[in-house]
Amino acid sequence: MDKLLVICGPTATGKTSLAVKLAKKFNAEIVSADSRQVYRGLDIGTGKDLPLNSKLQFLKSVLGFRISNLGFYLIQGIRVWGYDLADPRHDFSVAQYIKIVHKLIEDIVKRKKLPILVGGTGLYIKGVVDGIPTAIVPRNEKLRENLLGKTADDLYEMLSQIDSIKAGSLNSSDKKNPRRLARAIEIAIWMIDNSKRQVKNLQSPSYSTLFIGLTAQKNISDRRIDERVDSRIKAGVRDEIKSLLKRGVKWEDQSRMSLGYRQYRDFFEGGVDEDRIIDEWKREEKRYSKRQATWFKKDSRIKWFDICTRDYPENVEKLVKKWYSTTE
Repeated sequence: MDKLLVICGPTATGKTSLAVKLAKKFNAEIVSADSRQVYRGLDIGTGKDLPLNSKLQFLKSVLGFRISNLGFYLIQGIRVWGYDLADPRHDFSVAQYIKIVHKLIEDIVKRKKLPILVGGTGLYIKGVVDGIPTAIVPRNEKLRENLLGKTADDLYEMLSQIDSIKAGSLNSSDKKNPRRLARAIEIAIWMIDNSKRQVKNLQSPSYSTLFIGLTAQKNISDRRIDERVDSRIKAGVRDEIKSLLKRGVKWEDQSRMSLGYRQYRDFFEGGVDEDRIIDEWKREEKRYSKRQATWFKKDSRIKWFDICTRDYPENVEKLVKKWYSTTE
């Protein structure tokens, strides 16, 4: 069975750095699982941490497939895929991500290398490893337009009439979230209209998967997040945002809703002091880190390592070596 190593966890825990070290040891290539890093031109704010003057490189696939602009960056001699998959002016769905990454992983395996899926976007990782049945459901722009402006209560009542089972399964947070409710209605209606068709799950091929999770104490995590945001400010994220605006990327575009970008709208349009923008960015990153931790803690497959433990990289390497050498 083909092997897939997953390195996950909250932001600013050093996932990519660990992945690069392991890739050198185990003849591997990295695939990013970060919903912010899929966009071209969103480099500094998303923390791609590319070497100076890096350029997207292309490799002829042994599988013979060709996906426009699908390439890799070299980081310390290791190929890193999954960056720059989408135009920042266009939406990019988890379904698109899953399709691309399945092909990437298959190609890496065919070249006798170990694929390492690395990132903090839990939905992307779940989609690749476990599949997401509803990911194939397309957007219904006309329906979304009709639902626009309706209250959460109105949307929940509508969902209850269409799919009472789904409505009953929602938690209190989802019941108050108009965007999630609208998506649930969209999916429910599509399922009814396509009930006679066989709906294929975007199920990954069967992998022998090892999950490595990285974590840190809150005070350490908060400090690392602050330092990371400061480094992105110093690297020129403000100029990067200015460049994106000149290229026609709008504040309403999906890409610009990413942390570190959306906060700057008040700076460019509202004249808000940059120090306030930076403080808000740091607060939001910490909230996001907490949500990531909550998501991943639910997955019992993950083997957790505290990055504050001095010998944690060696312990991870031992576990990966044992797993990778086992024939299944």
